[in-house]
Amino acid sequence: MGVTTVHWTRLDSPLGPLLLTADPDGALTSLSMGGQKGGREVGGVEDGWRHDPEFFRDAEEQLGAYFAGELEEFRLPLRAHGTAFRERVWDALDSVPYGATVSYGEIAARIGAPRAAVRAVGGAIGANPLLVLRPCHRVVGADGTLTGYAGGLERKRRLLGLEGVLESSPSSPGA
Repeated sequence: MGVTTVHWTRLDSPLGPLLLTADPDGALTSLSMGGQKGGREVGGVEDGWRHDPEFFRDAEEQLGAYFAGELEEFRLPLRAHGTAFRERVWDALDSVPYGATVSYGEIAARIGAPRAAVRAVGGAIGANPLLVLRPCHRVVGADGTLTGYAGGLERKRRLLGLEGVLESSPSSPGA
């Protein structure tokens, strides 16, 4: 089996630099942020990594419109690989609309998992390789509290503030 080409670029955003990767077919395979738990790092040419900003023009335009408050739903091809369970959870994330939140228990119910599977659902959400594009930031605790986010809780607050779910107050204490 040969080396698969990974196209990549970095984009500036209000959340800091974003690293985007895509497969040779143009489907996005990851969106990572600096300091992200489990985020991707750029590999070398020998590993099939190819810097190709033009490959990501649609993603750049849509992310820019999203951060400007002008886009509520991404229309980009996404391809993340995980276990069958993780992929069911990630598919459920795709159905959470802009400006809404759901609990981990609600995601478990959407995929037909028992209540006891909430921890596993949380693990699958935490392993989401497509931050922002696949809206794991819209998942909150059962009591509505903000809980873990691989990109950090401050970024989660900012995304939910942008979507009108929270008061956006980046300069307030504790934010």
